Amino acid sequence: MHFLFAWRYFKAKKSTNAINIISWVSVTAITFATASLLVLWSAFNGFEGLVKSLYSTFYTDLKIIPASGKTLQLSGIQLNQLKMIAGVRSISLIAEEKALVRNGDISAMVQLKGVDSNYTEVTTVNKNLVRGRFLLGDVEQPGAVMGVGVENAIGVMSDRSIGSLVVDLPRKGVSDLNDPLSSFSEGKLIPTGAFAIQQEFDNRYILTNLDFVKQSMSFGKDEYSSAEIALTTADMEGPVKQQMESILGKQYQVLTQYEQNRSLYNVMSLEKLAIYVIFILVLAVAMFNLVGALTMLVMEKQKDIQVLQALGASKGTIQKIFLSEGTILAALGLGMGIAIASMLVYAQIHFKLVPLEGTSFVIDYYPVKMKAEDFITVSVTVMVIALLASWIPSAKAANQPFELRN
Repeated sequence: MHFLFAWRYFKAKKSTNAINIISWVSVTAITFATASLLVLWSAFNGFEGLVKSLYSTFYTDLKIIPASGKTLQLSGIQLNQLKMIAGVRSISLIAEEKALVRNGDISAMVQLKGVDSNYTEVTTVNKNLVRGRFLLGDVEQPGAVMGVGVENAIGVMSDRSIGSLVVDLPRKGVSDLNDPLSSFSEGKLIPTGAFAIQQEFDNRYILTNLDFVKQSMSFGKDEYSSAEIALTTADMEGPVKQQMESILGKQYQVLTQYEQNRSLYNVMSLEKLAIYVIFILVLAVAMFNLVGALTMLVMEKQKDIQVLQALGASKGTIQKIFLSEGTILAALGLGMGIAIASMLVYAQIHFKLVPLEGTSFVIDYYPVKMKAEDFITVSVTVMVIALLASWIPSAKAANQPFELRN
């Protein structure tokens, strides 16, 4: 019943035109606030998905690292136990360290990552080559698949290079103050390919043969820097991690993809939260118009309130009528905002209306993605704030004194 009264009040012509104006101003403010947030969140979701996909190219579902120190021991028995866990698709063994790479007189510090033949099964780096081939060679003739930024830094074109690169690596357990050079091993890498994923990786990494890095750094037979794991499905992450931790013990850490990139994920979450806080502030300002419109409506409908009281309407019923009026105004603005945002995002997805400036991006347009939870969050927020804003005018209407007149 109270919704019926509220709807009639909404449609009825007001004696004071200012009430209509203020009502539609509040609806318009809610519309644009809602549409703006949903469009911003959709763009944020698009970039978030793009960044995560780029990082998942290089970071695996799970990663085993030592709880302390820089290396770990993984015996054949332990590896077989890990491979037998349901949900594990493949395991790649890694040995990596900072290294100095030289091409004649040009040198650069890089992260040299020795990987085994399973590496292409746990990552998709090999699918992001822009030059050459994904050839890692062997311990005698190790290949070098490097990021395009590393290529540029040392002046190499992987598919055209006819020479080799000199690489200096620290040797484990060797430290002679009288002969500092004995703490380093020198080897040669043959450029075979170049990948382009994301600047953080492209400017930093060279991939090469696992046995070459282990030999150069004097690693033991079962000694590695880490092990990277690919799962059959992403939802197996939790159970597989628990089983691995129980098998390996406290000397090892098993990291999920989120834990490997905790700072990145935290920054993205904080950015989305900051946008949401700004939206609440904008919405709160918009609700002042709603409060004004309802207050003026209460003043105009004083006679109606008296009639309703005479007919036996309780204070709660009268308050619900004006709360419903505020809800209708908010719902109208919310619906229009969702419709506008949906049309804009749809147009961006299919027609790429807003391009990305520059040529250094993976894509040439702003990526957007709509999520159901965003619509739910925005809808709940708008309606809750609208109810709070409508409470004072509705309470004022409910507390109108009942006067009998002859």
